[in-house]
Amino acid sequence: MKLEPIVVSLLDTDLYKFNMDQVIFHKHTDLCGQYYFKCRNANVVFTPEMAAEISAQIDHLCTLRFRKEELDYLRSIRFIKNDYVEFLRLWHPIRDYVTVTLSPAGELSVVVDGPLFSAMQFEIYLLEIINEVYFRMAYDYDTLVQSAEERLNQKIADFNSGKYTFQFAEFGCRRRLSRAWEDVVVRRLAQETKNCVGTSNVYLAMKYHLTPIGTYAHEFVQMYQGIDSIPLAYTNHYAMKDWYDEYQGDNGTALTDTITTDLFLMDFNRSMVNNYSGVRHDSGDPYEWGEKIIAHYNKYGVDPRTKLLLFSDSLDFDRAQKLYDYFCDKTKVSFGIGTFCSNDTSAEALNIVIKLQYVNGRPVAKLSDAPGKAMCRDADYLEYLKRSVDFRLQREK
Repeated sequence: MKLEPIVVSLLDTDLYKFNMDQVIFHKHTDLCGQYYFKCRNANVVFTPEMAAEISAQIDHLCTLRFRKEELDYLRSIRFIKNDYVEFLRLWHPIRDYVTVTLSPAGELSVVVDGPLFSAMQFEIYLLEIINEVYFRMAYDYDTLVQSAEERLNQKIADFNSGKYTFQFAEFGCRRRLSRAWEDVVVRRLAQETKNCVGTSNVYLAMKYHLTPIGTYAHEFVQMYQGIDSIPLAYTNHYAMKDWYDEYQGDNGTALTDTITTDLFLMDFNRSMVNNYSGVRHDSGDPYEWGEKIIAHYNKYGVDPRTKLLLFSDSLDFDRAQKLYDYFCDKTKVSFGIGTFCSNDTSAEALNIVIKLQYVNGRPVAKLSDAPGKAMCRDADYLEYLKRSVDFRLQREK
């Protein structure tokens, strides 16, 4: 079963890939990275036919180049700089950086290895490819679309009836059922409700004249663990400093949980509190996290109602409404909703990730505020990182 091309534009990715890559382009072109794929679902088997199709789709991806209109669109985003866009005019995905293998038991392995400014761009494209190949080849695709359409119709009805009152951005390209279905979802949510404020998908933002939304991901903080001169427990400090140097307070939503929110708050000092427009939640109890952030703002005399709490951890629409009802009088609140926008069907969605695991040959890790989300290929390093974090927390508390 040979499929049509899945990725047809290099803009078909999350905005934060360009945001992070611009900082790397300006400050850290000497870094090399290795990314590894992981499927967190139990009992998911990839067939040899799926692996072959995934490889063929990656081959096609690596033939793509940015078109003039796509570069012009990136240039129109106020914080994307012209020299970086000119770099993207020359850049393209390189096939040699990606290795795909399949174990006899059907476990898919995907590794990306190359200069970080190039390797990091593969993540979203590869997840889009793996998701769509799996669902088209493992299920009756038309049946899945029918169930997804029924659920989307209900969501739109619930927004228009007033059941849901919050605003959100569509964050679904990494977990989507297909390119075609995400297009339908974004178009309909934007046109048939007043609640969808944008999408992380840059191509669909351009196509439907929406706001592209995103700041940075865990990998941005993780990469500083691979820089010899930076102490492990201070990587948030250096990441936020570089981000502010690059964007000068624009594009300013900080991600708190890469090496725990408690450690993040030690570096989220008065200056950073004022420099960043808000923070994003991606693990741990969202209510405890929100109260902790509000208390931190109050500590520095900052009105929490002037700052944004952006929730993005495995949200469905009912959970988002409950969080909105709880926090809406205390602070600005918004949501990034992924799987339950772009892959809410009668089948279980894949929980797949591609995570940065080495920088310049050194292991790196995400701790997060939920132990189950930690991912590191070097158990000794993970324990060392935890001890480094705990040492600073105890020393400076």
